[in-house]
Amino acid sequence: MKTNWTKNELVAYILLYTANSDYSESKEEKKIILSKVDQDTFEKIHKEFDGDNDYQSLQKIISGLEEQNYSKSDLSLLFSDIKTLFLSDGDYGILEKNMFMYLKKVLS
Repeated sequence: MKTNWTKNELVAYILLYTANSDYSESKEEKKIILSKVDQDTFEKIHKEFDGDNDYQSLQKIISGLEEQNYSKSDLSLLFSDIKTLFLSDGDYGILEKNMFMYLKKVLS
């Protein structure tokens, strides 16, 4: 599944995917995402994300990381951003913890 995303679009998608791992996207999480990408990118990618199911999302993320040639250091920074996102609303719940471990396993 080819995405043809820019790096910022990929980051927006991944952060949206992780923000929604507990089935809600808090204001704090949205602020974190918008600190990484501009409003237009956020809205464009959010519209795409809203139309995808979980399987499609994961396939797009894997494809996007390959297309952008993410290195181990790039992934390390990405996981740091994901952790910051999860902690931003003060509630790092079991769904978010499981998502973090799952993504580390699948993407590393």
